[in-house]
Order: sequence, then C-alpha cells, then structure tokens
Amino acid sequence: MKILCIHQNFPGQYKHLAPALVALGHQVVALTPKVDKPSRWNGVAIVPYKISGRSTPGIHPWLQDFETKLLRGSSCYQAALALRAKGFMPDVILAHHGWGESLFLKDVWPEARLGLYCELYHLSTPPFMNFDPEFPTKAPELDALRLRLKNLNNRLHEEVMDAGISPTRFQASTFPNKFQDRITVAHDGVDTDLVAPNPDSQLTVTDGRVLTRNDEVVTFINRNLEPYRGYHIFMRALPEILKRRPNAQVVLLGGDEVSYGAKAPKGQTWKQIYIDEVRGQISDADWARVHFLGRVPYAQFLSMMQVSRVHVYLTYPFVLSWSLLEAMSAECAILASDTAPVREVVNEDENGWLTDFFDHAALTDRLCALLDDAPARVRMGKAARAFVRERYDLKSVCLPQHIAWVDALAGTIPRPPCD
Repeated sequence: MKILCIHQNFPGQYKHLAPALVALGHQVVALTPKVDKPSRWNGVAIVPYKISGRSTPGIHPWLQDFETKLLRGSSCYQAALALRAKGFMPDVILAHHGWGESLFLKDVWPEARLGLYCELYHLSTPPFMNFDPEFPTKAPELDALRLRLKNLNNRLHEEVMDAGISPTRFQASTFPNKFQDRITVAHDGVDTDLVAPNPDSQLTVTDGRVLTRNDEVVTFINRNLEPYRGYHIFMRALPEILKRRPNAQVVLLGGDEVSYGAKAPKGQTWKQIYIDEVRGQISDADWARVHFLGRVPYAQFLSMMQVSRVHVYLTYPFVLSWSLLEAMSAECAILASDTAPVREVVNEDENGWLTDFFDHAALTDRLCALLDDAPARVRMGKAARAFVRERYDLKSVCLPQHIAWVDALAGTIPRPPCD
C-alpha cells in the first residue's frame, strides 16, 4: 500500500505510526514544510515544500486564521501535483488537518482515502468558551459567529474525510455528529517501557542542586506557561505551598510563549506576570526552592517525572496533554483539575486526586494532604501506571489500534471532492 502523511511539523502524531507502516511493508511518503531537502527517516521518504504567499494586510480578523490555512493548503496542493506528476498515487492519505494543508488533496487524488487526525472542533457553548471568567472574550455576543468561521477548515475537511481518529473521547465529542460517525477514538500512546518509575533517577535544577526520590518534589508542566493550562492558578497557590511545606522543592517546566488562548499583554509573558503577582508574598529563602527549567530535553523531562512526589496538572476543557499520561506512567501521584478531559483518565482516589480548577486554596490543601499521605501516593501511583499500561500503552494497545484504523480506512469507498 502507498501511504502519504501530511503534517506541518512531521512526524508529529505520526512519530510511531509512520515507521510501523514502513515495517509492515508499505511505502510511506511524507509531505512537510519542516525540512529544506529530501531525506529519509526510519524508512519514510520526506518530501519538502515551501509555503507560498503571505497574509493580506488589514484583512477581517475572523478571516486571518482561515487565510493562513488557505495559503498552506494551496502550497501543499502544488507539492501534491508535483508528486503526482512523478507517478506517486497514494492509496491512503493521513493528515493532521488543523493547519489546512490537506484542504485540496482529494482534488489531486480523488481515489485516495483521506484519514484525518481530529484534534478539536471549536465550540462557543460553555464550558468551552469563557470557561475562565478572568479572561472573558472581548465581545461574547460574537463568539459563535467568530468560531463558525474558525471551524471553516474543519467543515471543509468533513466533506472529504473518509475516516477520522481522535486521541480522547472528550476531543472526539467536540465534533458534530456527522463527523463523529466516522471518528475512531485511539490515543497516540505512551511508551510505558521508557516512561517508567526509576528510584535512582536524579534531576539537576537551576541552582545546581540535585533532586532525588528522597526529596519532596512538586512538579508542574506546560508546553508554555499560560492560563489555559492553569499556570496562574498554580502560581497563586505557590506562596502558601512554600510556607506549609518548608522542605518542598517546586519544579516547573514550560516556555515563555503562548500555545493556546490569548497572548499576554504586549511586551510581557504570562510566566513573568504571575511571578510578579506572587513574588512579594514569598521570601528569598523560599523562592530559592522554586525552579523554572524552561523547555528541556526529553530525558530531563523523564527524570523530573521520576523524582516527582506529586505532579500537579491543570487544564481548561481542552486537548489533554500527553504529559499527564506520561506522569501517570512514571507512577507519579497525580493532583489534577476536575475538568472533563482529565476525568476521562483520572478517577478520584483511584489513580489520582481531583481539585476544582479555580480554587487555589483547595489546591494547596489537597497537595499538602497528598504529600503527607505516603500510602495514598504509592497506591494511586501504582494504579495510575497500571491504568496507562492497560489502556494507553504504545506497543500493545495504541499502535495496533492505529494500524487497524489505517487498514479499515484503506477498505472504505473514497469520498470525492465537493464543488
């Protein structure tokens, strides 16, 4: 079978699936603007292309997002035409359509089956919109109109999607029924052999101190430190946490940019805004026990999980972070927000504890209680790892699910492009 993968940052979600398909004897080609020259990666032929065009100055703000996707889609279309001219005719196309690249691929290969990675459909209803009253939208009465335009990329893809795959039930549930009928829920998977507890692990932090499992380590992770992932709530709990836990070492991972939601005020970062908010409540001696590591190599991330005594995870009703399942696989004791995506994987007092997203005082109380309850931490940490191994293990569960999904996709009758 000939398979084409489309991802603006390949391999992305196809990191494990694409090489596995090669190992099964399939020809796999990837189109991506990430690289400059053709290459091979784990048996996959990587074909580069460039994104042409630029956004129109002064365009209506509701159209800015779609115009960016249109530019990517038209550029990928040209690259696909060049591939077809060389004789490449895929049986299956796998695409993360979130950036628009796959908009016109059925016009190039109408007989190919298109399988989409369905990450999220934008909804204007509570709790998806204006979940956090601290950050209301500027014109709530226009939210539904604006998001309808933001979903234009999703809607156009629905017309030609032969099958979809979504990592969680929560994410799949955001899509309209006409999508959901074709969406399979299967997570990308966690390599539980790699992400495993290690009693001898060590983590070097900002002052050169080396932390181990003997230390009282509290961990918190965002790709970028921002409100969508509860950074502001955690920081507001921090002064009291440090007062009540004089031996705690608090380690935070995350960049200074914005992955989701509104940007910080001009010239500022969310990270610094909330440091400034709480710093006056924290003594210099206590602040020395707070370690911002920024973005780190994966091995260092694993060490952080392996030395963590309690891992705190907070999120809006949004895409579930891989880091939560990885923390569970490392046998961390979990304290997480009681929000819909989290409840899919964390069951109260079975494999973690839940806390109200907005209540930083309750977060502090529950964190201190969990730090004081070693038997509960051990019990729930072991249950968390067993849960992930049973349902989200990469090799035994998730990768076979994805391969079966591709096989089923190949057997479908392709939908033609629509006028």
